[in-house]
Amino acid sequence: MSASAVHSLWTTAADPISKIDAPKIEYGQLSPTLIVVGAAIVGVLIEAVLPRKSRYYAQVFVSVVALVAAFAAVVALAAGGYATTKSGIAAMGAIAVDGPALFLQGTILLAGLVGLFTFAERRLDPAAHGNRVDSFAAQAAAVPGSDSEKAAVKAGFTTTEVFPLLMFAVAGMLIFPAANDLLTLFIALEVFSLPLYLMCALARRKRLMSQEAAVKYFLLGAFASAFTLFGIALLYGYAGSVSYATIAQVVDGTVPDVTPALADTMGNDALLLVGAAMIVMGLLFKVGAVPFHMWTPDVYQGAPTPLTGFMAAATKVAAFGALLRILYVVLPGLRWDWRPVLWGVAIVTMLGGAIVAITQTDIKRLLAYSSIAHAGFILAGVIAATPSGVSSVLFYLGAYSFVTIGAFAVVTLVRDAGGEATHLSKWAGLGRRSPLVAAVFAVFLLAFAGIPLTSGFAGKFAVFKAAAEGGAGPLVVVGVISSAIAAFFYIRVIVLMFFSEPNPEGPTVAVPSPLTMTAIGVGVAVTLVLGVAPQYFLDLASQAGVFVR
Repeated sequence: MSASAVHSLWTTAADPISKIDAPKIEYGQLSPTLIVVGAAIVGVLIEAVLPRKSRYYAQVFVSVVALVAAFAAVVALAAGGYATTKSGIAAMGAIAVDGPALFLQGTILLAGLVGLFTFAERRLDPAAHGNRVDSFAAQAAAVPGSDSEKAAVKAGFTTTEVFPLLMFAVAGMLIFPAANDLLTLFIALEVFSLPLYLMCALARRKRLMSQEAAVKYFLLGAFASAFTLFGIALLYGYAGSVSYATIAQVVDGTVPDVTPALADTMGNDALLLVGAAMIVMGLLFKVGAVPFHMWTPDVYQGAPTPLTGFMAAATKVAAFGALLRILYVVLPGLRWDWRPVLWGVAIVTMLGGAIVAITQTDIKRLLAYSSIAHAGFILAGVIAATPSGVSSVLFYLGAYSFVTIGAFAVVTLVRDAGGEATHLSKWAGLGRRSPLVAAVFAVFLLAFAGIPLTSGFAGKFAVFKAAAEGGAGPLVVVGVISSAIAAFFYIRVIVLMFFSEPNPEGPTVAVPSPLTMTAIGVGVAVTLVLGVAPQYFLDLASQAGVFVR
């Protein structure tokens, strides 16, 4: 073969390679996520480089600065019109930058910041061997009760790795509701789930229970991820694409160029229905809707309480955002198929969460079942399938997340010799022993119950109104009944705190540092402001309620 022939082969082979375009990344529009990911990587380096004594302060500083900067970036994008007129698709079609994405990202970042304050709290436990300790294990790798654990406690170690893990979780949550193709959605799901599985196992007290919670969460979460991934594969098989817009066109039958292969799979509705059902199932697992709720009470009870508060708030926000985008952007053509199913899920979730909560004797399990009931209420807004449905869900998520973090922050304060006193009997007479803490907790419980002049009432009213206008009147009746059932057990706790005799050897209320005080204060302020004057925030949510197609 002559040299010229070889050369011509080489050039024909090489020619297509020169045509690969460099990816076009809009760094400005992705800046909130990039800032948080950067801080997470810096946090990993801090663990590797800095001496143990100075890690805690460096981690807290880096994390707070990053979350504040990322929130400022979200506000700047929204002010620059990216929530309304300039909204579009960034990062080669992978991520949507629009109103719902920015609103939910702002909520997640604020929830992450308030959650971070509870993570960094170091005044609640008595000092161990002269060292201040937080809610997380002294050394995560040590076997509970072993000599190495005792040595780590004696040396005053703390697990400062929770801060970069928190940042990775927040980064995944920021991408999750903004993902614009199914692969990005799945990667974001894994990026925020894996740090949560790890942190669940890191409680300083009750370590075996904490590790059991982490294993349950991990195994069930792995199943849910597998369902999601299988659903993605089926939808890809149906539409020949993982992009939301292309799948929506194929579902509607408006796809411009139909190849013979695509025509074959488009006729196969089983692929579409089973695939969509599996993806929605994975998302319902994350929000804790019945019948995918089994992990919730055990994980909420076993995980370190600061993590429980953050997880209960931020995971719901991210997962409901992703669910809205899937149903409203990818599957609007399937509305007649998914609405009846979600009707059933919403009804059993509202009633199941409210009824089972009545029997609970542990405050964290009670709040877990309450969060399941709230998932049902939010689903009522999702089912409305109208623009007011989207904005009511956005508002409810924003209001709910701060009440939740505040309530779990109060739970960290009530302590006895074994750590947190979470059994309800221990809370008897708390209102006489510590009126301020009991009053603050009562405010949060009234907000959960949806009593007027709290954010919970404004949120429930918005969601039920949207559902009624969207033709889901019977659902609203069920919602009001389950709200009444739920109000019973919230008010029972208030009665227990204020109208029963305090136990003489009952728990004490620890005096927190300004960090936890700030978290609780922000929770109370948001609860009251959104309850007394919700209109500005409802308008904000309705302006942000339009998905980019």
